Amino acid sequence: MHAATEQTPDAEPGWRRLRLPGRGPRPTPRIVTTGGLTSHVHFLAGPAASTGTIFVLLHGIGMSHRYYRRLQLLLARHGDTLAVDLPGFGGTPTPDRQLSVADYAAHAAHVLEKMGARRVVVVGQSMGTQFATELAVQRPDLVSHVALLGPVVDPSRRTVLHQSLSLSVDCLKESPLANAVVFTDYARSGLRWYLTELPVMMGYDLDAQLALISQPVTVIRGARDPIAPRDWCEKLAATAPNGTFLEIPGKPHLVQHGGAAGVAAEILRLAGS
Repeated sequence: MHAATEQTPDAEPGWRRLRLPGRGPRPTPRIVTTGGLTSHVHFLAGPAASTGTIFVLLHGIGMSHRYYRRLQLLLARHGDTLAVDLPGFGGTPTPDRQLSVADYAAHAAHVLEKMGARRVVVVGQSMGTQFATELAVQRPDLVSHVALLGPVVDPSRRTVLHQSLSLSVDCLKESPLANAVVFTDYARSGLRWYLTELPVMMGYDLDAQLALISQPVTVIRGARDPIAPRDWCEKLAATAPNGTFLEIPGKPHLVQHGGAAGVAAEILRLAGS
């Protein structure tokens, strides 16, 4: 795989800088524009002796690559990793129209093609599980395995009020550093774009789309996650034709941050790396 893209993003203003969790090499940022939409792709090369596995990390609503830092470092020990800041998030230009989950997935596929990525292990967290699922449905030739972390939205809780209350409860369970990443990323994406895309997240039928995936799928949740309840996550894993379920003890919604080691181990098991 190569990382040839158009340019690198400008440095962020001082108030937006935040030390990312985890120590290790910094990803190389690239700007990729396709179909009038722009993403920032943060590439971290795997070891020369790796099997060639490529891991793609897709964030949730309002978020960016930054909350994947710990997981990306662990996965990069086994293969190339691409953490993608999707249009409207992570400091990328805000689109001039509402984007559907299908729009995001199609854009992500074009970005990966521009990056030279083939047969990727796609990882999504929160709303990113919707993007990852849709990408696997649209492009089974491009996606080999799917990992869904803290999926949304449980049909029995499909109201903005319920999701808002669950998010508030989760903030009390996350570490100060995790909350700092969350709130600064929310500030970067802005309230207008968050509210533009919120109905899209709320309306996506993850259960139905997951049933269409033929690739191996693992559904992972933190045991203290108030947003992705266990019974629904187990149902999702059973819905996928080739699905498994894993719970990380003691961790809330941002399981890829607080439980990075366990999540990475499961993703590597899934991919056979």
